[in-house]
Amino acid sequence: MKKVEVTNLDEMLDYQEGSVVSRALINKNEGTVTLFSFDKDEGLSEHSTPFDALVYVFDGKAKITISKIDHVVEKGQMIIMPANDPHALKALEKFKMMLIMIKAK
Repeated sequence: MKKVEVTNLDEMLDYQEGSVVSRALINKNEGTVTLFSFDKDEGLSEHSTPFDALVYVFDGKAKITISKIDHVVEKGQMIIMPANDPHALKALEKFKMMLIMIKAK
């Protein structure tokens, strides 16, 4: 049996000044779960993926733009980024999120 741990998301990833930090929790052919932390004003440029992606915010606030429409998300909220829709992200303040991507069609 594999060892099971209870952990706190807030403690799994620190902020780094002027940077975006990521940590993969699950990386399988069927999908990924990745934690990200963004310093204020950091972000990800516009891109798209062939799979739906769910973002859960566990600290801070960010603007997520999906197909040219801005959405402000903050701690405790989630948003789904549909497959093939261009999206980008900018941290409005220090921001942490969990990205869940299911790679099944």
